[in-house]
Amino acid sequence: MSPRVFSLTAGIVFLLITIAHIVRILSGAAVVVAGMSVPMWASGAAAFFMGYLAFEAFRAGRATR
Repeated sequence: MSPRVFSLTAGIVFLLITIAHIVRILSGAAVVVAGMSVPMWASGAAAFFMGYLAFEAFRAGRATR
């Protein structure tokens, strides 16, 4: 697998995770892990972080031509 394909694939995966967190925030869906509720701010932080990783992966994929 070339570095370009890897970067673009990682970017797509990170983007899908970002979208899932944004949908959770907008829908107000509750997430419970091991009996404890996960706060909305955690999804906000994760959406920001995953969005940044997606941006960097797409940028790296574009740079490795």
